[in-house]
Amino acid sequence: MEWIEVKIYTTTEGIEPLTAMLLETGVTGIQVEDDNELKQFVTTSSAYWDYVDEELLNKEKEDTRVIVYVSDNPYGADILTNIKDGLLRLKNSDIGLNLGKLTYELKNSNDEDWLNKWKEFYKPFNVGKKLLIKPEWEKVKNPENRIIFNINPGHVFGTGMHQTTQLCMLNLEKYVKKDFEILDLGCGSGILSIVSILLGASHANAVDIDSNAVKTAYENAELNGIYKDKYYVTSGNIIESRKIQDEMGYEKYDIVVANIIADVIIAMSPIVKKAIKRNGIFISSGIIKDRVEDVINTLTKDGFKIIDTSFKDEWVSVTSKIDLLNNLNDVD
Repeated sequence: MEWIEVKIYTTTEGIEPLTAMLLETGVTGIQVEDDNELKQFVTTSSAYWDYVDEELLNKEKEDTRVIVYVSDNPYGADILTNIKDGLLRLKNSDIGLNLGKLTYELKNSNDEDWLNKWKEFYKPFNVGKKLLIKPEWEKVKNPENRIIFNINPGHVFGTGMHQTTQLCMLNLEKYVKKDFEILDLGCGSGILSIVSILLGASHANAVDIDSNAVKTAYENAELNGIYKDKYYVTSGNIIESRKIQDEMGYEKYDIVVANIIADVIIAMSPIVKKAIKRNGIFISSGIIKDRVEDVINTLTKDGFKIIDTSFKDEWVSVTSKIDLLNNLNDVD
């Protein structure tokens, strides 16, 4: 498949607002190349691989780059237009941060080019007390006997490195129990649903609006010894498609997880309410701090009780469950 690489030049402090804007455009996977953070990472986290590449430490410092890939088709063209509009808004904003140039470069790329680029920067890392996220091409020592999640990240899909994904994984580690049924909305590369099964869930269904996610998620599941008897992935718009809603089912999930953006979580709230068990848990993330009250107000209005709110940098994850006391007369 052909892809368009979008490389945006910013600063270290510009990474957070730029990432937030990109997520709002529909991008679900983001690559950051920041020499300041990279040098700190390789010097403080070298316990997770056998050596530190001296070239990475000694190479000449470059501008911070945020890179995304959009498919070279009409769907990707729409996202690219949204990115250009978002950059213009950021340039004209006054948020008190040095965002850098906010210029961009476009380049066509194929699968092999992209994967080789990822191998240079994507290294294993721990999440929480149980998980070790590892790209499939890396070998690691595992003295803590963590649950290893192997991943080939695909293109516009998740890698596990973003704060919102890690917030979800921390909550899954906290709430997943043996034999749980999971629904992953906006699954991307399948990280969250696959991790749920590795943590003990018996089965997971996953949905993404981008049809490319289906192939990537299944491939990542197989890397972790998970097959279609435990894992089902499909593509469609669950907010608008009654067919997808019916296919996923109703009142059957112990946990629903959605790592998307605030507006989509708000729109999904009534859908989740119908899909989740009466004592089920809804883990939502991809929420910037400025929008967390909007999400909480919508969930509360739709009959959810907020049980956990967690933060990582400028990002928020809201965990809720059906408020049984206030839903005794619910006829949905």
